[in-house]
Amino acid sequence: MVKQLVFATNNKHKLQELREIVGGEFEILSLADIGCAEEIVEDGNTFKDNALIKARYIKDHYGYDCFADDSGLEIDALDGAPGVYSARFAGNECDSRRNIEKVLILMGDCMNRKARFVTVFALILNNKIHFFEGEVQGTILKECRGDDGFGYDPIFLPDGSTLTFAEMSHEAKNSISHRGKATAKLVEFLKSML
Repeated sequence: MVKQLVFATNNKHKLQELREIVGGEFEILSLADIGCAEEIVEDGNTFKDNALIKARYIKDHYGYDCFADDSGLEIDALDGAPGVYSARFAGNECDSRRNIEKVLILMGDCMNRKARFVTVFALILNNKIHFFEGEVQGTILKECRGDDGFGYDPIFLPDGSTLTFAEMSHEAKNSISHRGKATAKLVEFLKSML
């Protein structure tokens, strides 16, 4: 029998990607599949906290084994900001363009432009909690480059690359990205449980 797992997301792209990677060994359900329309409040202090808040909510309220992720950008010169506030750095009604503008204004001509993208998955499986992390180091550019990707991708230049995340193909980005690394660890673990 195929094991059902809920991925606590409404992001169709993330969901499809995980379903393709995991294959037929697990049936990956979305929040919509289980009838969860609630807005799960992510008020943790770390990516790990927020991922676990979402996974626990689904386990506690719906009974399913579940995994959830939280991701964001940490910039050295901004003391790790935007961090857990990456999606709403310029305010609750903001968008990627406004978030990028705020980062570029705050950084100005700062010489230290080191940054990292981080993803953490929290998995609750058989009443045990597991974490899987991925990270990619890079540099914040002074202006946007590229039209692909989302979030801060146009200003993030990964170490060792001449292309920003927004200039890369999806395949190239996924092969080196924080989410790609964390997903690979999660999938390897899930397959080891079969």
